[in-house]
Amino acid sequence: MSDIVTRAAALLLAARRDPTQRLADLPPDLRPADRAAAYAIQHEVAKSFAAIGGWKVSPFLPDGPPFCGALPAAGIMAGPASLAAAAFTLRGVEAEVSVRMARDLPPRGAPYTRDEVADAIAGFYPAIEVLQSRFVEPGAITAMTGLADTQAHGAFIYGALLANWRAVDLAAESLVQRVDGEVNATRTGQPGGDLLGEVVWLANEGSVWAGGLKGGQFVTCGSWSGANRVGPAAKIRVKFSTVGQVALDFTA
Repeated sequence: MSDIVTRAAALLLAARRDPTQRLADLPPDLRPADRAAAYAIQHEVAKSFAAIGGWKVSPFLPDGPPFCGALPAAGIMAGPASLAAAAFTLRGVEAEVSVRMARDLPPRGAPYTRDEVADAIAGFYPAIEVLQSRFVEPGAITAMTGLADTQAHGAFIYGALLANWRAVDLAAESLVQRVDGEVNATRTGQPGGDLLGEVVWLANEGSVWAGGLKGGQFVTCGSWSGANRVGPAAKIRVKFSTVGQVALDFTA
């Protein structure tokens, strides 16, 4: 492991422990220039997690595969949930459709097929990803620095299991997200259009460094609402037309 990775990870870990140590940016010599460098820092930070409880994965990108990142089990909780606003200074909220793995998909020589990955999924869960960057303003850093910081992941709140997930038409699924009773975001259709394809890629590539996907882990597959910042006493209510609903309150 390079000294650059160790030093960059140490700064991000310090900001995780104490929001007052959030950074304007990484020092110029520590900023990752490409995916490999960003993931090296991200994976070093993930070594501090007591356990990996889930993953976030983006839609496929125009210039390559999705972005992804491991989520600490300590930040995953069932809704309705309450979070202290003081610990979440950014308070970005994103409504998402997630899956939960029913069994392990360990690394192997032959890639997992779509059918194999589908058979390993327990079901859909409605979810809220809470964004909390280790940077003062995540919009001011490069995409690769953001990837090193797991794209500003802070916490993950999930609703009830929908076991019959194969019957859901994600192209027709709709979302309404409310903040303090007012409609904050709406959408129809899965971002990127291929949720299962994202999980397949994660099983075959993105999660291999950590031993693959594990039974019980969540995979959250892209924002339906965009990243919306909310106030310190905000009440967020997410409702999907079929997948279900989930609630989160911030407390000042």
